[in-house]
Amino acid sequence: MRVAVITLVAGRDRHLRLQQRGLAAGSRVPDHYVVVTMDDPAADRPILPPPPAADVVAVPVEGTALPLARARNVGARRALAGGADVLIFLDVDCVPGPRTVDRYARTAVDGMVLSGAVTYLPPPPPAGYVLADLASSAEPHPARPDPADDQVLGGGDPNLFWSLSFALTPATWTRVGGFCEEYEGYGGEDTDFGYACARAGVELGWLGGAPVYHQWHPVSRPPVEHIDDILRNGALFRRRWGMWPMRGWLAEFAAMGLVHHDEATDTWRRHTGRGTSTRGARYRFDGPG
Repeated sequence: MRVAVITLVAGRDRHLRLQQRGLAAGSRVPDHYVVVTMDDPAADRPILPPPPAADVVAVPVEGTALPLARARNVGARRALAGGADVLIFLDVDCVPGPRTVDRYARTAVDGMVLSGAVTYLPPPPPAGYVLADLASSAEPHPARPDPADDQVLGGGDPNLFWSLSFALTPATWTRVGGFCEEYEGYGGEDTDFGYACARAGVELGWLGGAPVYHQWHPVSRPPVEHIDDILRNGALFRRRWGMWPMRGWLAEFAAMGLVHHDEATDTWRRHTGRGTSTRGARYRFDGPG
């Protein structure tokens, strides 16, 4: 069985290198490590001596929004061309546990997308994270299942799918059709993929015994710096699936006076009033397409 790990990177070179150290220390080292760079020349340098050596694929960025969905599809195509029997996607911030790759490889079956538990690390000490200490330092996400090491929990909610850590077979990837490349920038493409799985009759499962440890980085809550991406991608999701995603963030933006919802047209629009940084963009649902 040939196992491929796919990750995307745009400016987090240090996080990428710790991820590779985690892969190298695992009980099963991936046969193919595909690193998809998005305007990130630093990632084109050799990362560490093998195993696993990085197979770097560059995806150009047009404009300011990262083509995350397209980059994942490019990485999958590279892995499939290399003969992968199992595709494992890891966010660049995620460091796998010692048995994570092996657990994904042994459990992956046609017709199911598996997601291991993602736990969150505190800010690193001055000398950086220590691999052996990650498990004891991380905290689980309160809104996601955390099955026992020998469990697979099926029937996952497509609204909870996220691309930080998941695995599937090539047949399942083809059945779902990959990620919708119309999404660019932050938000929406993960939930879209979850809905595409449900439409294709592919089950979402939560896999125990396959943890990853998410390295700390600054975040905004709500992510105001991504508001235009969220509105644009949300409108795309509404067109494709008939509903707005990320409603919690939209509600928080509205409470901050940054956006307004027109119930008659199901339109979200940025306010252009004083004190808001905005281009006045308007996004709406114009019917099925």
